[in-house]
Amino acid sequence: MGEHILHNRSRKTHNIVAATIGNTLEFYDFTVYAAFSTFLSQAYFPTGNPHLMLLLSTVIFGIGFLSRPIGAMMMGAYADRYGRKQAMTLTIWLMALGSLMIGVLPGYATLGLAAPLLLTLARLIQGFSAGGEMGSTTAFLVESSARDRVGLAASWQIATQNIGSIISGLGGIGLGACLSNTQLAGWGWRLPFLFGAIIAPVGFWIRRNVDETLHVGQTLHSMGTVISHLLTQMPGRIALCIMLVAGNTVAQYFFLYGTIFSIHDLHFPAAFSISINIALGVVGFPGALLGGYLADRYGPFRIVLVTRFLLCVLLVPAFMLLLAHPTPAVFTIVIMFLMSFHAVSTGACICLLPAMFPMKVRTLGTGLSYALGVTIFGGTAQPIFTMMIANTGNNLSWIYYVVGMLCISSLSLIFLWRMPGTRTTVACADR
Repeated sequence: MGEHILHNRSRKTHNIVAATIGNTLEFYDFTVYAAFSTFLSQAYFPTGNPHLMLLLSTVIFGIGFLSRPIGAMMMGAYADRYGRKQAMTLTIWLMALGSLMIGVLPGYATLGLAAPLLLTLARLIQGFSAGGEMGSTTAFLVESSARDRVGLAASWQIATQNIGSIISGLGGIGLGACLSNTQLAGWGWRLPFLFGAIIAPVGFWIRRNVDETLHVGQTLHSMGTVISHLLTQMPGRIALCIMLVAGNTVAQYFFLYGTIFSIHDLHFPAAFSISINIALGVVGFPGALLGGYLADRYGPFRIVLVTRFLLCVLLVPAFMLLLAHPTPAVFTIVIMFLMSFHAVSTGACICLLPAMFPMKVRTLGTGLSYALGVTIFGGTAQPIFTMMIANTGNNLSWIYYVVGMLCISSLSLIFLWRMPGTRTTVACADR
């Protein structure tokens, strides 16, 4: 009996690691790009105008989001037709390809206009894989969990994003300690992307041994049928989930943009600013798991609404304090304090997405809703932040956009609340 329990725990641990290693790598890639945007802008967009260079770099960052819905649709339909395991195996190799391309791509001085075009292609590949990764891993986590632990299981999807932040932050500190600013700007920024490409084979080896959660009799006839069924039968659910994701993703990229803001607008040293990723991850990892645990115990709606309300109330005064005392210590305290509310909120919120869709379209519905929300609102967030600060000259202007999006996004919870089976539990019945 004891051996059986230990075996089950071991399998559950293996499933969590297998599902989340790709998600960790995905978010590592994205946070590395955000953290090194200043160096990427110098390598690929040498216009001589710092604001324009940074804007072009963040635009390329946003372009990578355009392929997310395509990846979510193609890989989501694939996972719902042929299985979560096969989809997760494919996406991790695509992630490695995108990271490798950025790590070895020559700059503008060597390739001219071909350099930013190839950088765009690499970001599109990363976006495609990220779009396919989210739906398949979230569905897998939910379907392989105990019925009373669905929220906690799904929250690992968010929690491991913070592990990616910690890894990228540690890498940034290590590079800052070992390399000069000239070396870092010249070639050192490439090393984190190459490291991301190396992780993929490890993830593939772990994922190939997981148990499939989609079984015969639970699938539709073809990938086309999966897509058609979702789009024709559940457009309202997709729209509500997109709006739910909108608030989370704008808030998330508010925190990611903090690195750029601290370097470009507050003029903090690059080494310190990159380390902010560690601070965010240290708070975000346990916060997300706490959100999942509380969602299982009290219901996700209560947790999401309360934490979002507190975040909206605190964002402006917290940043007013920072701008009045723009020191690295105050910046760190403010950003970690705000992150604690956001982490709990997103950890509780993520379990709502797979609960909205039956198993036969769960990966596609979850992944496509998330990808469209991230593409529309997350992909435009950093360029909007940059333009608002540049055009208004007010370092507080972009914060109002974050607050507004959180409020608008929360309206979708009212409609989701009215759907049967989601008020007190997110346990998925059709396993």
